Amino acid sequence: MKKRVIIVGGGFGGIATALSLAKQKNPNIQAVLISDKVHFEYQARLYRVVNGYCALEVCIPLGKIFKKYNIEIIEDFIESVDLGKRELVGNSGSRYFYDFVILAMGSQTTYLDIPGLKEFSFGFKSIQEALKLKSHLHKVVEECKDSIPEDKTKLAHLVVVGGGASGVELAGELAIYMRRLTKMHGLDYSFVTIDLIEAAPRLLPIVDEKVSNKITNHLRKLGVNIFVNRAVIKEEVEQVFLKDMQMKSATLIWTAGVKPNDLYGQIKGLNFDKRGKVIVDKHLRAKGHQNVFVIGDGASTTYSGMAQTAISEGKYAAEFIGGNLKKQTLESYQPKKPIYAIPVGSGWAAIAIGKLNIYGRLGWWLRRLADLRYFLSILSFIEALKVFRYGTKITESCPICSKEAK
Repeated sequence: MKKRVIIVGGGFGGIATALSLAKQKNPNIQAVLISDKVHFEYQARLYRVVNGYCALEVCIPLGKIFKKYNIEIIEDFIESVDLGKRELVGNSGSRYFYDFVILAMGSQTTYLDIPGLKEFSFGFKSIQEALKLKSHLHKVVEECKDSIPEDKTKLAHLVVVGGGASGVELAGELAIYMRRLTKMHGLDYSFVTIDLIEAAPRLLPIVDEKVSNKITNHLRKLGVNIFVNRAVIKEEVEQVFLKDMQMKSATLIWTAGVKPNDLYGQIKGLNFDKRGKVIVDKHLRAKGHQNVFVIGDGASTTYSGMAQTAISEGKYAAEFIGGNLKKQTLESYQPKKPIYAIPVGSGWAAIAIGKLNIYGRLGWWLRRLADLRYFLSILSFIEALKVFRYGTKITESCPICSKEAK
């Protein structure tokens, strides 16, 4: 009889699992992907959407990814999971029964109980949040034009909180984009201030200190002010409070806090580490459950939180299920150290491959090749090239910017 394998989540891990299962062409597997979106969001390029580039590079329909594969795609938001009954319940009211389930719900923003942060800051974890921030930047520049100098300084003060990859990428791109944006709107760029705030002693603690310092220096060359060992303790309307100082700003962008999806914590029978991640065995199965796999940001594994890790875990989970049905024995999952590729402004990136570090334009092109390679892994050759080319196109909805771009 066919075994029903349900994948919950349409991110990097979920996509990798579904594609790997489909390519096995195992007649005994019925694969189902359940996602609350009809598209996959390529978050590695999300920062470019904020800065005027085409959103079609980030937003890829699931139908295009799986059009040649026998994968059932269901749009629904899973609200509860009963491991005893092997049942999922969706927001639609539908119930889904499984033989195997792969939980790949990813992570979500956490505001660390900082007063005012959720109400007054801009998030940066989805295409909707990126487009909202982009629209806000245009409004800020237009409002600045008719304001007194003191108000211009406050309005054009952008504060990015979080010195991880997302914060660094966004700050670097903003430094370039705001020059173009102010020029098109006729505003003096000297009113613009971009601050990057990190609570740790340095930016990007996950990479080698030499790489971190190189990136920090390049950000400063672009005009980004960097504050380390600083934590936001409160935000009010147009004011940001740090531990030992405060700033006047109408734009705080929060990239600092993420946690595993809330659904994980609501599932009875799972065990968690101190970070709230699900403890899994050597085959990525939730502790004590032979048919429940947890991959990606929600799993307590080495390098959890990286897209490359989620992809690797997804492929392994699919191979393990396929091998299990064929009575094959698979070796334990072996985590691979990710390659770090951090773009900092247009035309410059830092690449860390083991002990090899590459910087500058070569790093930038290597990063772009990595993007293309990923698109080729999930799309046909023609579709992958289309998506890749979208990343070079400016698509401004603002009448002033659209006119200037022509």
